[in-house]
Amino acid sequence: MADAIPATPRRILRDIDPSAWEHPADRAALMAVRRIPVFDEVLKTLFGIFGEKPIRLAFQANAVRVGPKQFPDIWHHYVEVCETLDVRDMPELFVTQTPLVNAGAYGMDRPFIVLNSGAVRLLSRDELTYLMGHELGHVMSGHVLYRTMIVLLMQLATMGFPVIGIAARVVLMGLLEWQRKSELSADRAGLLALQHPEATLSTLMKLAGGGREEETDLNEFLVQADQYRDGGDAADMVFKVLNLLGATHPFHVLRAAELRDWIEAGEYDRILRGDYRHRQDGPAPYKEDLAAAARAYREDAQTF
Repeated sequence: MADAIPATPRRILRDIDPSAWEHPADRAALMAVRRIPVFDEVLKTLFGIFGEKPIRLAFQANAVRVGPKQFPDIWHHYVEVCETLDVRDMPELFVTQTPLVNAGAYGMDRPFIVLNSGAVRLLSRDELTYLMGHELGHVMSGHVLYRTMIVLLMQLATMGFPVIGIAARVVLMGLLEWQRKSELSADRAGLLALQHPEATLSTLMKLAGGGREEETDLNEFLVQADQYRDGGDAADMVFKVLNLLGATHPFHVLRAAELRDWIEAGEYDRILRGDYRHRQDGPAPYKEDLAAAARAYREDAQTF
């Protein structure tokens, strides 16, 4: 797919606070999982066993660190994306060899981002902009600690949760529900990095089914999303929930529909005009934030 040309020059979002793009359901789900009685115990035990160094070494041993001399085109592109979101402390970026078109952000004290080679080879520059912005959104929103926790717990689940114990299963299910909702926040960050709504939605379509530009139609994809989201009876709703159990991401059609709704609500344009919460402003008012989170969680819990 040829890169689309943005209608306006790229805007640098100076001092943008992550709360500007965070989905209320993301915050509500994280608050819910933190209230699980064994959460703190599992967290301390898990990172007491593994720590940051083994996780970082695993990627350094089986991936290529991006920089001026390795994947230089990706490096210069990554610098631009970081500038757009005004990232002060750039996370390390790696490329790992795997055909799956995806990426991830991991770590504890020192987050890092991993691009799969399948994504590097398949996606256009615009699409990679969205993908890198998406992962930077996870980093800036403080998601990486819990995302790393999910990866470790899923690996331990295959061995019956040795050492940590069966209580970790409850924590894992809660974290997976939160992670699906955290993707909605990161999708907004990816859009703000790219600043081209149609190209962003087309990227989600490509991640859903692949295909070349001449083989697909974005309008039809969004119609498909609305049909899935709004159609069906009570039995269909049960199956929709069951389909998501154990999943790490919401369905791409639903992510596209949710992002389109955010654009149509005017939030995207408002941010590009410079009307957003800045880092020095501090957190959003507690009662207002909590009410919005609870409302969104109640409305969307069975969808994503």
